[in-house]
Order: sequence, then structure tokens, then C-alpha cells
Amino acid sequence: MNTPVMYALCRDCLHLQAGAAIACSSCGRGRILSHPALTRLSIAHMDCDAFFAAVEKRDDPSLRDKPVIVGGGQRGVVSTCCYIARLYGVRSAMPMFTALKLCPDAVVIGSNFAKYREAAAMIREKMDALTPLVQPVSIDEAYMDLSGTETVHHAPPAVSLARLARDIERDIGITVSIGLSSNKFLAKTASELDKPRGFAVIAPEEAEALLGPKPIDFLHGVGPKFAEKLARDGFDTVKDIQDTELKALIGRYGETGMWLKQRAHGLDTRPVRNDEERKSVSSETTFRTDISDPGALEDQLWQLCVKTADRAKAAGVVGVVVTLKLKTSNFRALTRRVSLGEPTQLAQEIFRAGRPLLAREANGRERFRLIGIGLTGLDDHRADTVDLLDPSIAKRAAAERASDAARAKFGKDAVVTGRAARIAKARENES
Repeated sequence: MNTPVMYALCRDCLHLQAGAAIACSSCGRGRILSHPALTRLSIAHMDCDAFFAAVEKRDDPSLRDKPVIVGGGQRGVVSTCCYIARLYGVRSAMPMFTALKLCPDAVVIGSNFAKYREAAAMIREKMDALTPLVQPVSIDEAYMDLSGTETVHHAPPAVSLARLARDIERDIGITVSIGLSSNKFLAKTASELDKPRGFAVIAPEEAEALLGPKPIDFLHGVGPKFAEKLARDGFDTVKDIQDTELKALIGRYGETGMWLKQRAHGLDTRPVRNDEERKSVSSETTFRTDISDPGALEDQLWQLCVKTADRAKAAGVVGVVVTLKLKTSNFRALTRRVSLGEPTQLAQEIFRAGRPLLAREANGRERFRLIGIGLTGLDDHRADTVDLLDPSIAKRAAAERASDAARAKFGKDAVVTGRAARIAKARENES
């Protein structure tokens, strides 16, 4: 078995060399990143280090060696804090009075979002110059897909990212931490391994071994409450998930079980999306003849819910708002919305939300020429906590995923619901 070639990257002068190194053979400095997969990975996550506090320290050098908390007054909460304050136990979202008990010498500064947005815009400009595939997560973090950029920048993505971090520190005055891997989940995980001012790499082939010993809440997306439930069920480490059959996880947690299994093995198929302009996923249809019958309108709605769900699944997104669109025979447009308790991409859940909206408008007298259904408030698809709270949703989710798999393998007509069969029969009668 061939031993993979080790590569070493100097994060100061950007010299890349084959072989492990303690110091750079070009500049002699020691900020070296070594990894055999350094030249073949292209998905990155970048997170600004204590962003708000870093901007404040940049603008007031006297704060450099002091604990800084950004947030409200005594009755407010911590927006963020510098790494010095974190040594005292201060954390984001902590009540301010608690933070000041832990760190009484902290310098408290009110938030200045105009200043933070200006710095964020400057950072975004530099990311956009690196790759067109930038997906912001918040004001101070983003995913990047650098696939194919080597020919443009004449350097592997790792070198381009190290240059980006160096340029941000030099030009904007703050530091960032970068994770580089083969997918978004592992890139995010890597960026948390070496903070602040860090750069970490996780190759897909080492993901299982790295993740296995970690506590279950190490998985990005597993919050405290979910972690508690998993612990009660006997899952303390990621390896406990790795060693459990997928069927058992789905049986217990619904589609969240599928998500857990994938993440425990370091798998993530979500693309890096540069679609900030994309606000919704939707489908609509204009009828050949106007429809007034509520049952017929429901049938049309169901078909559109399936199409919308398919598009959401293909894009790897969920939505938290369902929007119904109607147009009457005299071209009067109607729009009705409802917010969901939890985001979804499931056809059944979209239909369950849209059906009452339709019922309030479809009285059997009004004729409609168009109907549409859409999801807004989009986010990346990940564990759906509602599955844990409502077993019926978990069952519906599992059934729909099974139906999706059958349709993908055997064709769109492989699974036919009672409603779909009735629609098909009606079409036969019309023709």
C-alpha cells in the first residue's frame, strides 16, 4: 500500500512543499499546515474569530490585551466576547450580569452593527474574488467551494485560502479560522478544531476515526436538548451512532436518524449554494379551464406540493413558511401564508399547511385559473427536531423518503397514492 505524500504549507509566505516540515524551507517561519490531502480538497468553511470584539479591538488598540464583551447593559446578553474573556467562562448569549460576575474586569462595549456590516462587506468582497460559490451563514461565517479555481489562481484551494486569511488580517485587521475538507459538514467541523487564527484539514477517509471518540454534541446540528435525548437512549459518543444500524436509527428518530447516521460517518451531500437572491422554492400551474370544485383544487394542490418538495430536496433546503398562490377567473391574485413550527421539505407537511389556506378560499362558487404553492424562509436541510417531538411526523417523513427512493429507482409512477390514482383516473375520463 502506497503511503500518501505529505504536503506542507507555510501560512505566512504561502510556500507549498512536498514532505512534512517543522519550519518553512522558504522563509524559515513555523506556521506550517501539513496534511496529505492538502492539495486535493476544495470545500471550505471560514469563521471570523470573535468578530464583533475583534473589530472593536482593531479600532481601539488599547483593548488588545483586555477581556472585551460586546453586548447590552446589565439586563442584556453577551453578543460576543474576545478569547481572553472566554478564558473566564464568558460565552455568547450569556446574561450580562452572569458574564460580569465571571469576568468583573471586562470592558463592555455596546454593539455597533453598522461598523460590523462594513467589515463583513469587505471580507465578502475578498471571498467573492476567490470563488463565485460563496454561501454566507451569518455576518461572520461562510462556506466556499473552490473547485476549479486552481487554474484561475494558479494554486490549490488550500494556498488560496491561506492567502485569503493573510489578506483579511492585513487589510481588515481581524483574524479568521478556516476548515478545509470534501463537504460542508466536515469543513465546518475542521474550522472548529483550530481557533483562533487557525487552519485545519479533514480528509473524508479520516472522518470516521476522528469523529468516533467525540461526544455526541460534537456533531454540528446536535443541540443540547437533542444531545440529552440521545444520551438517555444510550448514545454518548459519535461511535455509538456509527455502530448502530440505519434502520434502527430511522425507526427511533425518523428522518433525523438518517441525518445522524450520515453525519456520524462524515457524509454530507449539500452543495455550497450562491443563491442569496433565491428566496423561495415553488411550483404553480395554470388550468386549461377554470376550476371551482374544492376537491379538484385540492388534487391540483397536492401535485404541486410534491413538485415543490422535490425541488426543495434537490436543492438541499427546507422552508419555514408555506405560501399559497391563487388567481381567479377574472385575474384577481390571492396570496395566503402560514408559518410552520419547524422547517420542512416534505410534500405531506407542505400540503397539511396549504390545505386549510385553500379551504378558506375555495368555496365552490369562485372559479380559479391558477394555483401555486411555495416554501420561503429557506435554510439548509439538517436534523428536523420536530421528528423527535411528534412521532407521527417521523412516520410520515420515513414513508415519504421511502417513496422518494422508489420513484428515483423505478420511475415517478412507482408509488401511487390514493389521491394520485384518483387524479390519473380523472385524466383518463377527460381524454
